[in-house]
Amino acid sequence: MKRKAVVIGGSGFLGSHVADALSDQGFDTLVFDNRPSPWLRSDQQMAVGDVLNPDDLKSALDGAFCAYHLAGIADLKEAAAKPQDVVRVNIIGSSNAIEAALAAGVQRFVFASTVYVYSQQGSFYRVSKQAVEALLETYQKEFGLEYTILRYGSLYGPRSQEWNGLKRYVAQAVKTGILRYPGTGEERREYIHVKDAAKMSVEALDPQYANACLTLTGAQVHTSRELVTLIKEILGGKLDVQFAPELFTADHYSITPYRYTPKEARKMVPTTFFDLGQGVLELIEEVHREAERGT
Repeated sequence: MKRKAVVIGGSGFLGSHVADALSDQGFDTLVFDNRPSPWLRSDQQMAVGDVLNPDDLKSALDGAFCAYHLAGIADLKEAAAKPQDVVRVNIIGSSNAIEAALAAGVQRFVFASTVYVYSQQGSFYRVSKQAVEALLETYQKEFGLEYTILRYGSLYGPRSQEWNGLKRYVAQAVKTGILRYPGTGEERREYIHVKDAAKMSVEALDPQYANACLTLTGAQVHTSRELVTLIKEILGGKLDVQFAPELFTADHYSITPYRYTPKEARKMVPTTFFDLGQGVLELIEEVHREAERGT
């Protein structure tokens, strides 16, 4: 009999890929979200509900072996402007999910956190992730709920939102022929393809990662200058690149997020992975398809 996995927030960018990775590994996968998933596979089930409604969560998690919690406000600009919404959705919604998982006897609760928990950047988004991490540690101590915290780095790839950093730069370049980067060109990121991240997210169910924190990043470090040069080369050199340091916002980190030390985490990088150039080409093709459809 297949084990049931529930992906809360499974209609989104990362969540949909995690759902696919779970299904590929033989799980009976249920996607839970407040909207139907446009990427739902024939071997997956869909439950439309709200993380602020405990009954919706209890129904979805009934009989689940594991639960992945990826729902919440993730856009840094939106999070900085709407602190009460972040508290309500990211913290209270997460608390509801944890309670429902505990009541359902879920054997592993996997929480999508961020490398911003190491930082002073990230505004209310970072604060919400730190709060839920602390909640999980205490639920484990008081009630024995087994968890794994996954701190994701800079994700990119198909199905990403318009505000996703790499998707935004590629879309701007393809549509306007201009790429205006909000920074100096020296900012550094360890980009990780969403499919690599999803695969590692499933591998994190291994018993050795029980009650542990994992930092999931790419295997290569790229500066923003290297990134935009890569995009320019793939587009045949027809791109006006402009760096705008005055547009860099304090919500983002520049070189490294490591300023604050929460619970120690092991770093997890893929041994085989999507090359950044290949991934950027994939994004360019996706932007072209979206333009043709008028989306």
